[in-house]
Amino acid sequence: MAYTKVDSRDVEPIAEGMRFLRDPLDCEKLGVTVLDADPGWTGKEHDHAEDGQEEVYVLLDGSATVTVDGEDVDLTAGEALRIPPEATRQIHNGDAESTFVLVGASDGE
Repeated sequence: MAYTKVDSRDVEPIAEGMRFLRDPLDCEKLGVTVLDADPGWTGKEHDHAEDGQEEVYVLLDGSATVTVDGEDVDLTAGEALRIPPEATRQIHNGDAESTFVLVGASDGE
């Protein structure tokens, strides 16, 4: 089979509404996570300087702020944000539930 298909709703949430799809999709170099964030939820501040992973956050529904290297970046539904590996990042959800797709990949070096 040349593809893998998964219903993200069937993947058991881990870590506060995060459904990690990398393993169920058999991804080798790409991480994909669906995040259902409760109102007021705040994620862990982190970076990917050690593993070289850049990330793209796509906000499908709701509104949120992502703090990137100390700068607040407001997102509304439909917007996407690319974050380089060395930058710190932290998601701050708005006053309503929101849904993100978080995608990460490294250059493999």
